[in-house]
Amino acid sequence: MSDSFQSAYQEEEYRLERTMEEVDRQLERLRNFPVYTGHDFTEQVLEAGREERRTALSKSAQQPYFGRLDFEEQGSGARKPLYIGKIGVDREEVGENPLVIDWRAPVASLFYSFTGGEASATYEAPEGLIEGLVYLKRNVVIRQRILERVADTYNRDSDQPAVSDEFLVYRLGENKDNKLRDIVSTIQAEQDQIIRAARNTALIIQGVAGSGKTTVALHRLAFLLYQYKEQVSAEKMVIFAPNHMFLDYISDVLPELGVGDIQQQTFPDWAMNLLSLEMPLADTAETLHTWFETPAARPELNDDVPGRYKGSIRFMELIKEWLSGMEEDSVPDMDFSPWDGAVLSKAEIEGWFGDEYKHYPLAKRKERVMARIHRWIEMELKKPAPEAVRKDRKKKAASREKAYAKKWPQYEPLTLYKQLFKVIKGGSVPASAQQAIPKMVMKQTAADLKENRVREEDLPALVYIHTLVNDIEGNERFDHVVIDEAQDFSPFHVALLDQFVKGHSFTILGDLSQGIHEYRGVHAWGEMSSLFPTEQNAYFALTRSYRSTMEIIDYANTILEQGVKSGITAIPVFRSGDSVRTLPYGSEGRTSSLERALKLLTVKDYRTVSILTRTLHEAKALHRELEQAGWDLNLIDGGKKEYTGGHSVLPVYLSKGLEFDAAIVADVDQTHYLPNAGDAKLLYVGCTRALHELWLFHEGDLPAYASATHNSEGELVSIQEWPEV
Repeated sequence: MSDSFQSAYQEEEYRLERTMEEVDRQLERLRNFPVYTGHDFTEQVLEAGREERRTALSKSAQQPYFGRLDFEEQGSGARKPLYIGKIGVDREEVGENPLVIDWRAPVASLFYSFTGGEASATYEAPEGLIEGLVYLKRNVVIRQRILERVADTYNRDSDQPAVSDEFLVYRLGENKDNKLRDIVSTIQAEQDQIIRAARNTALIIQGVAGSGKTTVALHRLAFLLYQYKEQVSAEKMVIFAPNHMFLDYISDVLPELGVGDIQQQTFPDWAMNLLSLEMPLADTAETLHTWFETPAARPELNDDVPGRYKGSIRFMELIKEWLSGMEEDSVPDMDFSPWDGAVLSKAEIEGWFGDEYKHYPLAKRKERVMARIHRWIEMELKKPAPEAVRKDRKKKAASREKAYAKKWPQYEPLTLYKQLFKVIKGGSVPASAQQAIPKMVMKQTAADLKENRVREEDLPALVYIHTLVNDIEGNERFDHVVIDEAQDFSPFHVALLDQFVKGHSFTILGDLSQGIHEYRGVHAWGEMSSLFPTEQNAYFALTRSYRSTMEIIDYANTILEQGVKSGITAIPVFRSGDSVRTLPYGSEGRTSSLERALKLLTVKDYRTVSILTRTLHEAKALHRELEQAGWDLNLIDGGKKEYTGGHSVLPVYLSKGLEFDAAIVADVDQTHYLPNAGDAKLLYVGCTRALHELWLFHEGDLPAYASATHNSEGELVSIQEWPEV
């Protein structure tokens, strides 16, 4: 240990002790303060503030900060050490510098954006651009109040070279558990730029596998709540994730950052709740089975397959055009007569509907008109008449009013959706509309709706119809929307959600190379960026992968280059590991080979190891066989809401978004992975789940895009050997 390192370590130990003393003192004072439980509003607000500080200080007491930046603001003549943590901690002395600066504060951005060099650095503050010199950038690892590591990534006063990636590689080398963790101590400059982007902007983020795009989006939510606390609230933010298990996997990140109450759900759950639909969705396993289990049965992939068409803007526009045409036919073609001798003309009712209430949506207009008709009846009943006559009129009016209301269209989304396909099938809409809906879509949807079946792909249309006939209530609007795995969303999804969010405030993230649900998602980000004004959308590409070793990323890149030819490949962080292994099952057979691999990886003390099969059927069968052999394995079949870590068996298509210390991909042969871009993407997804080790097994020949032993630069990317034991 060098003298300079020893000195730095001792300095940080002393600083940590002083910080702990101050945090403990503040926390003890707040805990000793009597908790207010009365009804005085002012005291309730004060108590809420104290409780917020108690919670923040309790978290700070274990790990108060993770970084230090020595900065001299231009013209100040004073070099100040700034300690940066997940939660800011002020000193109790008025006018003193903060004890710990919140990572979201403007000056803290320097810790992420400054990458070295002798030039001055700048950051954007409320008072304008601040310029100065950075003298020291230091990473500090503290766990349970104990200083574990000190690493300088920049020191202006040192002759030693900068080691900016050393601390990052150290953190990336840690093993995974069953939850996604925050990256606040290792945020990179390109990630920080996204996190701190302006609120009223639709950000579209193309991020390669392992680029941290999900974590970046979650940190962006925490930043927006800090930066715009007067304009946004956590309760009005939402994260749309692909499934419940993924929501469980990411569930710890925001609480770790001190953020709660952000809505986290799947789009189907949100849509069904909004529509008050209690019927179950048609089993999506049918679609998954066709696409992933029996690829030979796939329909030809084009914009006319049901998922693509129903997610298109042209379908959205057709619905709007059809519903706008319903306005002319809404008022029943008859006068209204509550009893003989009393008549409310159709012309007058049309005047109410078409002129006076024109600014209301259709359902609200109908509601207003019917309420006005009811008031008219009440006024007519007040006119002089014998009591017996009045009672008879009242009885007839109630019956006729009810019958008249039934002659109006039923502005219920599912009813209207069924009507749309019924009238198109019957030919009672313009020929352009009949031709617009492909025959495959008409056939499937008409059959579904006849049996009262609704598929996930129908939900954007149903919610859109709901908004057109009912409008959007204030409590249904969002301050910000995050869409994860957005390559599997459609333009219709995004255009619809844009009506629910203020100022196009989106974070849309995904990876086209992982677009394995090609039958419903987007094929290019332009399909989404074109939905927003040019000045209110921005595109970012995250090309560095922080998840896997160089060997794994190099191998995965060869799959993309040879099987997809998309031009989107990952740049690895300099973290080396074992070579990728592509192994034949050999004489011992499939199950025995996979079990042997599992044993070899288990002894390395990895917390999470997965076996990825091509199909769910194969995953279930393999899980049974390994259980009978004594293995305790989780079967991930799409029905679970929690990811518990440990050792798992699952089909590749359900692994998207997850990470494992080691991944074993079974049956990588030309029967299971066909020579097309879709299957190459699927294999790419499986390979990029692994952090440290990747093993692939095959019976026959590997598919051409997975058979490379060297990359285009001639570097070794895979070997066909078992490890020496």
